[in-house]
Amino acid sequence: MLRYLSADYIFPVSSDPVKDGIVVLNESGEIIDLLDSGQRSTIPQTVENYQGIIVPGFINAHCHLELSHLQGKIPKNTGLVPFLKAVISQRSSDENEVLSAMKTNDQMMSDNGIVAVGDISNNHLSKLVKQNSRIFYHTFVELLGFDPEKAETVFNRALKLKSDFAPLPASIVPHAPYSVSEKLFGLLREYSERHDNLCSMHNQESRAETDLFMNKSGEFLDFYKMLILDLNFFKARYQSSIQSILPLFSAKQKTLLVHNTYTSPEDIVAVNASGKDIVWCFCPNANLYIEGRLPDIDHFLANDLKITLGTDSLASNDKLCILSELKLINQYFPALPFSQMVRWATINGAEFLGIDKRFGSIEKGKVPGLNLIESVNGTELTRKSTIKKLI
Repeated sequence: MLRYLSADYIFPVSSDPVKDGIVVLNESGEIIDLLDSGQRSTIPQTVENYQGIIVPGFINAHCHLELSHLQGKIPKNTGLVPFLKAVISQRSSDENEVLSAMKTNDQMMSDNGIVAVGDISNNHLSKLVKQNSRIFYHTFVELLGFDPEKAETVFNRALKLKSDFAPLPASIVPHAPYSVSEKLFGLLREYSERHDNLCSMHNQESRAETDLFMNKSGEFLDFYKMLILDLNFFKARYQSSIQSILPLFSAKQKTLLVHNTYTSPEDIVAVNASGKDIVWCFCPNANLYIEGRLPDIDHFLANDLKITLGTDSLASNDKLCILSELKLINQYFPALPFSQMVRWATINGAEFLGIDKRFGSIEKGKVPGLNLIESVNGTELTRKSTIKKLI
């Protein structure tokens, strides 16, 4: 039996919003048609009418599900380096506690209208949760190794972990410029030249990262001392981290740069000039949680870049909810229309993950999931806007 769902506005994302539109879908959630208000008289059965905006299911392009057990355990506004130290000191926990937290927050994401996730993993524990989830997951197996002498060991461990996630989709990715050696980047580049390897990397999340690459100074020096890592091998680059490591990426890699809190207009120009296939991701609630600062989104808008949204982890966020990210952006950048932001939350993430034939927009043949955003002002969000998953 077909269902007919209507709202004040339907945002297909692939086309203009439809006022009083009607989405037609079958029992499996596949989109059969999108009708305008003038076609209502042709519908043979009752229409489910809602107040608000219907949008496709959300894509969470960056998450750390395996850190869900750290919710509320790390103080806010410490800055990135103290945050990393806290995660390292508290990461280990009872396996049952970790699994329980992941299951709970996988369900939270589903309830919050998220249908697909790009998820960072450093161990295999999340596989069981992902196998039994309603959510589509692409797992990014993370490389962590700034010591060049350990590059091969780190890379081989990542290869093993990626195979452990089979048959679920997974790829091998660098954690961040400050935690992956040039030698390890080289091994990743060689691998990506031979394999389809979707990439994601934390980028310019703190001023300390810039200090390290510009002149080998700042908080990361103490961080490496804590890790008992001799930094004699590392030399100042006299340029930003992203400009330093761009040449280390394979031209075949599609790469998601995540956070970008301290990315400058000059960095954006350099990335654009590199010819690399780069997509950008904002995690605004996490940026405020850790650094008390947001990226200057206006710089990115001026360059017409492809942008996605993520939640980061519950170590750095109060909840895993893309609508919460949208509302925060709306609060700080009120001139930015919802019609633009909703692309960041849906089709752009789906295209990056390579799942846009199914997710990301309300089009015939897709099974994107449908969310209702209530308490809106016409076609714009308000601080009171809430999410209701319709399918």
